[in-house]
Amino acid sequence: MGLHGFIQPKCVVADGITDRRAGRFSNGASFDIPMSRHRPPPPWIVALFALASLVLVPTAVVLVSALPSRHQSEHWDVAWGGFDFMLAAVLLAVAFAAWRRSPWLEGAAAAAATLLFVDAWFDVLTASSRSELMLALTEAVLIEGPLAILCLWIARDAERVFALAEPQDGAPAQSELSRR
Repeated sequence: MGLHGFIQPKCVVADGITDRRAGRFSNGASFDIPMSRHRPPPPWIVALFALASLVLVPTAVVLVSALPSRHQSEHWDVAWGGFDFMLAAVLLAVAFAAWRRSPWLEGAAAAAATLLFVDAWFDVLTASSRSELMLALTEAVLIEGPLAILCLWIARDAERVFALAEPQDGAPAQSELSRR
């Protein structure tokens, strides 16, 4: 048995590309999910991002050792306020994409997870007093972290959940929660 009360799906391969994912629920009903037929990225994409990663590591080491521990910024309020507005917009995009069952949901949820993790990271590291640190840690552990993990789950699982909710063979659609 796999997650959500159904037997782990089996992949059917056609022309060397995974074409569909099929399986059977524990109640015996079957499902068939069309999988996207993406081609692998060109090799230069792999090389470019690998090189960027390799260049960034020594740059980060230099920054950690060379930058001062304290820095005053003239636009601290605008930076954080703008970041929070951006995070709010991305969270709204997740809600809207989920409501519309849009293919943009996966990207919006992944972006939201990233921004939530970044927000938690910088809130904790830029806290200037013990009470700010405790508040930042509490928010990171109870709000931002769990919401980011939920967004990652949504980004990973959106295609399957949408496909399962679509009616097959004239049968009425059944929500994911009612299948559990």
